[in-house]
Amino acid sequence: MKLMKYGMFAAATLLTIALSAQSSKTLPDATVKTLDGKSVQIKSYVGKGKITILSFWATWCAPCKREMDAITEVYGDWKDEYDVQFLAVTIDTQRDLPKVKPMVTTKGWPYIFLSDAANQLKTALNFQTIPQTYLIDQKGNIVYEHTGYNPGDELDLEEKIKSLAKK
Repeated sequence: MKLMKYGMFAAATLLTIALSAQSSKTLPDATVKTLDGKSVQIKSYVGKGKITILSFWATWCAPCKREMDAITEVYGDWKDEYDVQFLAVTIDTQRDLPKVKPMVTTKGWPYIFLSDAANQLKTALNFQTIPQTYLIDQKGNIVYEHTGYNPGDELDLEEKIKSLAKK
């Protein structure tokens, strides 16, 4: 009986540690590039008192484009109400990278665009499917992540942003 209680206590402790570690995940150090080819540290964009949406996408990904189109509709309000910035990180290969700027211009997306063609950040964050969206708090902690896109996902994201803005 004592062994069972000890085992349950140990399991509960490990679960608590795992959950607290997960809730305070920080953005890894990684080098990405601007669309002009300049190398920058991803951390230089986050943790400066501003809520950040970090979304991975590619020119060939239809759900990614639908997500960014949907967020464009509300992004101006989010910037004004919640002081949010949106980092759109393309995982297009070096060969496909020339397609990014024309698409961004045609779509009129108002985001900060970066490239992770070397997959350094993608590998560090350990995900497989795009769109992959992270919400990063004012201190640089990843507080929410979401894979894929369905219409209305931007409304759920806004609820998460609202709760961060109140803190």
